[in-house]
Amino acid sequence: MGTDAVIDQIAQLKLIVLASDASPKTIDKMEKKAYFYGVPIINIFTTQELSHAIGKTNQKMVGLSAEGFTKKINEFLEEERIGENYES
Repeated sequence: MGTDAVIDQIAQLKLIVLASDASPKTIDKMEKKAYFYGVPIINIFTTQELSHAIGKTNQKMVGLSAEGFTKKINEFLEEERIGENYES
């Protein structure tokens, strides 16, 4: 968890969850590193939402290395997107 930990482990990560309200510098840095390593980024949660979800304070990003967990998150987000399309 956290920027330094995510950067240190980026080659092993399957997904990065980056706070939508992180600084532009942090977002740019992580987008470039994630692109280089082929790691997808989700940035739909705020710092407050992300921190609350993992039980920490002021977390700007979390790196996920568990493939099964990452797959479930992506499936959930896809279902949410499909549901939003039907509601519009």
